[in-house]
Amino acid sequence: MSDQIKSIVEKLNKEPFKKNYNLITFDSLESIQLLQLLNDVLGEIDPKHVVDIREEMPEQTAKRMLSLLGILKYKPPGSITDLCIPTQERLSLSHVDTIGFKSPNLMEAFKNLHKECEQLKTSGFSTAEIRRDIIAMEEEKDQLIKRVERLKKRVETVQNHQRMLEIARQLRVEKEREESLAQQKQEQKNQLFHAEQRLQRVQLQLKDMQHAVVDSKPESLMKRLEEEIKFNSYLCSEKFPRELESKKQSLYFLQKVVSEPAMGQSDLNELETKVCCLKTQLASIISRKKEAKAEELQAAKEEMSNMERQMLQKANQARELDGTEVLKGDEFKRYVNKLRSKNTFYKKKRQEIAEITAEYGILQRTEELLKQRHEAIQQQLQAIEDKKGISGYSYTQEELERVSAAKSEMDEMKGRTLDNMSEMVKKLNAMVADKKSSLAPIIKELRQLRQNCQELTQECDEKKVQYDSCAAGLESNRSTLEQEVKGLREECIQEKSCYHHTNCMKKNLEIQLQRAKDEMKTYVSPDPQDRRKAIREQYTRMILEQENLGKKLREKQKAVRESHGPNMKQAKMWRDFEQLMECKRECFLKQQNQTSVGQVIQEGGEDRLVL
Repeated sequence: MSDQIKSIVEKLNKEPFKKNYNLITFDSLESIQLLQLLNDVLGEIDPKHVVDIREEMPEQTAKRMLSLLGILKYKPPGSITDLCIPTQERLSLSHVDTIGFKSPNLMEAFKNLHKECEQLKTSGFSTAEIRRDIIAMEEEKDQLIKRVERLKKRVETVQNHQRMLEIARQLRVEKEREESLAQQKQEQKNQLFHAEQRLQRVQLQLKDMQHAVVDSKPESLMKRLEEEIKFNSYLCSEKFPRELESKKQSLYFLQKVVSEPAMGQSDLNELETKVCCLKTQLASIISRKKEAKAEELQAAKEEMSNMERQMLQKANQARELDGTEVLKGDEFKRYVNKLRSKNTFYKKKRQEIAEITAEYGILQRTEELLKQRHEAIQQQLQAIEDKKGISGYSYTQEELERVSAAKSEMDEMKGRTLDNMSEMVKKLNAMVADKKSSLAPIIKELRQLRQNCQELTQECDEKKVQYDSCAAGLESNRSTLEQEVKGLREECIQEKSCYHHTNCMKKNLEIQLQRAKDEMKTYVSPDPQDRRKAIREQYTRMILEQENLGKKLREKQKAVRESHGPNMKQAKMWRDFEQLMECKRECFLKQQNQTSVGQVIQEGGEDRLVL
């Protein structure tokens, strides 16, 4: 069975599936994941089957898969009825009663477990990925331990390493302290910023209150009351009913979910039988493919052994022809290091050639510019000569000066060389005689050395060809290895980020789960004080408070509506009274300002003017 699973994993990791499974991750897959994997395999055969089975009804999934399997001429081992429970195995009446008593509790437990399972599925966690991350982290831990041991061994050879380690430790502590102080400074800055914002808000509130106190007139009070009435009427007539309707709708959906019947044991048994049939069929297909691949592997091994024999023969022939052996071990490493040094030297020289080429281009451009300037000056000079009527004067003068200078040099050289030539002829004749006598044996050796040089040149050319081919192969291997290392590093970085993301999601889910457990614990607690702390009770109290507030506001609105007419009438009377008093005040002021022409006496409701 392990060989079959291994063969399945190997096939799934190849084209066109590319699942990247191993034995541990494949064995840890759940039934729904295995069913999805089978659906993906069938999707490679027919693109119509590329669907998510979680979004499809189980009956449709089974019908679709069985139809395709029927097209592939798959024959199940038996009918569904053969897998049912035999009728002879009946339970006793008491056992049936106990099971019937336990079934509601078990159904509730199954619902809770099913909800938790769906939450975990939708949360993005996977045990296979976590196991793979744990294995990668353990390997990284082992590598880090080995690296630390190597560094410790390397540091132990250094003098005063304990003191240096202590200084490094102190430096790290100081850096951590500096980071913590910087963080505290940032936190204090944030607190100061929030405090300033709070102060600004309080100052604005104080100004608003002062303005409200200054503007506390009957009209402003009435306007403010009308605004409050409008706001409260909006809350009572629109906002609260809409929220209540949404709450009722969510409650209806929850009740509908609770009232739906759960999956029974018979449904689960049917699904298990279907999955078993599909597993057996998949195992048979994989076993056949495994046998075919085993034959291919055997043929490849035989071919590899033939190639090894041919390689040994070629190596022996090359040893017989060249008299040299294939480099191995340290010799090959030294040869590779030598090639690397030559490669660096070659790159350095190529860089120097590029610099010289660039400098040559600059000089060539400078020469062209100077020539252009010289031609321009010559043209200007020729134009001036034409204008003066002495064209060709400068050219003739330059030629005369050049000829006279050359003639003087030649005369001097003739005077010197004629005196020296006689002496040199004598010396040369003596030197030629001496050299002929001394070079006679060397010429004989030179002929032999020329023959050796030709042979070595041919051998050097052959070695150079071998070197070039080997260097090209090593360069290609190095580039492929660099690409692989780069890809592995990127994959490592991605895996680390995925691990940290998974860890953060896990912590968030643990916090949410703990909050849900605490809420359930407080809600079920017999202590009324603890029960009052539950979120549900708090929301219930808030709803009751809002309902009471709504009732009070409606009563207040009713009272305001009833007293609105008399209050408006009384306000109008107050305004009229205020106008009357203002008029009297103006009359009184006018009366005081006028010159007194008599005395007004009031008696019996009459005013008399006495002059």
